[in-house]
Amino acid sequence: MTKNKEKNLKEELNDSSVNAETAQESVQEAQPENVDNASDKDQLSEEEKLRLQVKELEGKLAKEKDDYIRLMAEFDNFRRRTSQEKLDLVSVASMDTIKGLLPVLDDCERALAVLGESTDSEAAKEGTNLIYTKLLSYLQSKGLAMIEAAGKEFDTDLHEAVAQFPVQEEEKKGKVFDVVQTGYTLNGKVIRFAKVVVGI
Repeated sequence: MTKNKEKNLKEELNDSSVNAETAQESVQEAQPENVDNASDKDQLSEEEKLRLQVKELEGKLAKEKDDYIRLMAEFDNFRRRTSQEKLDLVSVASMDTIKGLLPVLDDCERALAVLGESTDSEAAKEGTNLIYTKLLSYLQSKGLAMIEAAGKEFDTDLHEAVAQFPVQEEEKKGKVFDVVQTGYTLNGKVIRFAKVVVGI
């Protein structure tokens, strides 16, 4: 082999070793960049995971809040309904008791009417009147009120016609001519209709 060829071969070898070193350096420089890119991707995926978790937790919180509000509304309705039922129960119980005492009032009214026409002792009249007045006052304190019927326009919401009576006066037609049995309301609600005779 000639000296020129040997020299050329050495130069080529040197060039190739330089190229190999350069390539190796390039690979080493590129590797950290790839690692950095991979860590960036991992970081992005972690952020996305956190965002998804936050959205999921916000959804759960909104649902729990909605359930709580609904539960509170249902409880409030239940409390109001229970209170109303208690009031209704007390009202019905008192109404039944007062309705049971109405015949006693009727008897007192009849007794007073009979005693008024008799010549018996004044003590009997006063005693009966006292009992009637006290009973009526007590019941009125509980919300009982008489239905005014005599001479009023006949009203089916308050009166029950048991008979009709022909009248000559035009202004008395369609009005209550006589009261057979007194009617009563309790706190504005009719508990017994007034039984009346209507003029026609």
